[in-house]
Amino acid sequence: MGPGKESNGLDNYVFPLEGRFCDLPDTKNTEPNASVDEDGNKLAYCVTDAPPWYLSIILGIQHCLTAFGGIIAIPLILSQGLCLQHDGLTQSHLISTIFFVSGICTLLQVTFGIRLPILQGGTFTLLAPSMAVLSMPEWTCPAWTQNASLVNTSSTEFTEVWQSRMRAMFVGFSGLIGLFMRFIGPLTIAPTISLIGLSLFDSAGTSAGNHWGIAAMTTALIILFSQYLRHISVPFPTYSKDKKLHTSRVYMFQILPVLLGITFSWLICYILTIYNVLPAEPDQYGYLARTDLKGDVINQAPWFSFPYPGQWGIPTVSLAGVVGILAGVTSSMIESVGDYHACARLSGAPPPPRHAINRGIGIEGLGCLLAGVWGTGNGTTSYSENVGALGITKVGSRMVIVASGVLMVVMGLFGKVGAIFTTIPSPVIGGMFMVMFGVIAAAGVSNLQYADMNSSRNIFIFGFSMFSGLVIPNWVIKNPGAIATGSKDERGILAWNKAHENDSSNTLESGEVYNLPFGISSYLSSSSCVRYIPFCPPGVPRSLTGSGAETNSLEPKQPLGHPEPAQIIIGVAL
Repeated sequence: MGPGKESNGLDNYVFPLEGRFCDLPDTKNTEPNASVDEDGNKLAYCVTDAPPWYLSIILGIQHCLTAFGGIIAIPLILSQGLCLQHDGLTQSHLISTIFFVSGICTLLQVTFGIRLPILQGGTFTLLAPSMAVLSMPEWTCPAWTQNASLVNTSSTEFTEVWQSRMRAMFVGFSGLIGLFMRFIGPLTIAPTISLIGLSLFDSAGTSAGNHWGIAAMTTALIILFSQYLRHISVPFPTYSKDKKLHTSRVYMFQILPVLLGITFSWLICYILTIYNVLPAEPDQYGYLARTDLKGDVINQAPWFSFPYPGQWGIPTVSLAGVVGILAGVTSSMIESVGDYHACARLSGAPPPPRHAINRGIGIEGLGCLLAGVWGTGNGTTSYSENVGALGITKVGSRMVIVASGVLMVVMGLFGKVGAIFTTIPSPVIGGMFMVMFGVIAAAGVSNLQYADMNSSRNIFIFGFSMFSGLVIPNWVIKNPGAIATGSKDERGILAWNKAHENDSSNTLESGEVYNLPFGISSYLSSSSCVRYIPFCPPGVPRSLTGSGAETNSLEPKQPLGHPEPAQIIIGVAL
């Protein structure tokens, strides 16, 4: 580092491209004649820069491929709980749906939300509560041979995301997250982001372990392109009105290391497959490195398929689903705040202000509301993998993420395109994960530069947070029965519901006690909208309205503990 320079957190100075420099907000006295080593740490494009359209498309494809592993993994993991493990065609449609919604959410976030080059995609944070909900007895799958046209459409996993994200929208657009930001500092963000990267090691190891040779080759290629060949410029023929046909040099290996690494590994796996070098027996090691495992999905997938809201069925409501998904949503909001700061630092932008964070969280809530309505089986949140890609590619332009969003929408519309991407072997994705998740963990630790790490208090807080974040989840996984709340019968829930089947709120005695005074309840009962307001009675007995009827109950009955969906939504929001 030159004596006259200051770091922006990860030594991400601006990368000179054809004699032009992009100044970072906290970079001072930038020298045009900087050394090659320093130039290699600079950004090729900053947040507000707009690369050429063709380069934006190529870089957008790279971000799509970077997010591809996580976006594809989520519906594949959920497929067992959704009764789709033997229905590849429906899996393909579910993948197209999550691509389509993720693209829309990305465009909304970059345009109206945080306005940073951050991609929206599925989140593993919601997988644990989702699988817990889907494992309930009422969602048990029938025999798979009868599941050709059956999707667990009324599953709470498909429907609770939009309700829980209503809270995220409220937290974001109300400005509450901005108030919370005064209590969220480097010691909060650093372990949160680092634990995200560290917690994904099992996913990376599982995918890479299907063929460690292919995974190691993918990792080695990404390291080679991003760290050792980044200074090499490749000539490309270009055309402009001024210079006509001429040659322009592009630092291809620096801005496309992930795409090139995946492409080369994918091609090698294809060659090994057609020459039968890889084993053809499913029980042999290396079988999952073949590229022809999902060829039938490509043949069966339609050329054009338009995902639409409610395509899996009418949304339903359950308290268990709301509470379970809400826990994941709360965690994802904290994760997103950390991603915003990491993305700003890696893209050469100043730290995001509170109003931008408020918009970002609010748009994420809106995006996950759309995800629940469309039925992706998951929510959407800021994608940490693509934040890590910014640190490797040195391209921080948000126009690239716009291109990624458009490409994901296109892939969601054309079923064949999405089906082709399913042929990327699992070891290739695992090799990419080993690089990307490591960058995420390192980006989280880099937030500690703003804290005084000579303080024993700060060291204790960070160390305890990291260690407990690893120990407690690991213990819970190994001891699933340690925290047992008992059955519904044991806790008295079944007996309680049976004893209150006749709702006392609909009786004459209850009305005399609890109805609003001055005839307000009688006036409100004439409106059909009142029954959706949780703090208003469902109606007024006719004996109180002068009808003279001896009936002391109302129709339809509304048993205690089973309110209507609209009442649950409005009540929880209030």
